[in-house]
Amino acid sequence: MASKRIGRISEEMKKVISNLIRNQIKDPRISMLTSVTDVNVTKDLRYAKIYISVLGTDKEKEDTLKGLQSAKGFVRKEIGNNINLRYTPEPMFYLDNSIDNGMYISNLLKEVSDGHENKGNDNDNE
Repeated sequence: MASKRIGRISEEMKKVISNLIRNQIKDPRISMLTSVTDVNVTKDLRYAKIYISVLGTDKEKEDTLKGLQSAKGFVRKEIGNNINLRYTPEPMFYLDNSIDNGMYISNLLKEVSDGHENKGNDNDNE
């Protein structure tokens, strides 16, 4: 039962934090191409690991992470205002590179498949 509740809280926090990043946090360091990929709340509801993905350069990713770290208090206050919990979890932001890794693997697979198609065409011409 508790794991379902934690999952629902995590999803609700994901919605709230995404909305905050998009509409309310005005830090110029935070990229407009930032998305919340996952939120994991600890069982005691004291901490929330927030995984973000930023489309851009490494400097933009680093600046976005710094901007979110500095807005941590505001984020926690807004989570408390929007979600009725006994304890408001302390947000901890982490960079999620899974989308970049997926794009890299996709490009590698495309290169491999293109190479096989070209080899098949070469054999037909002989």
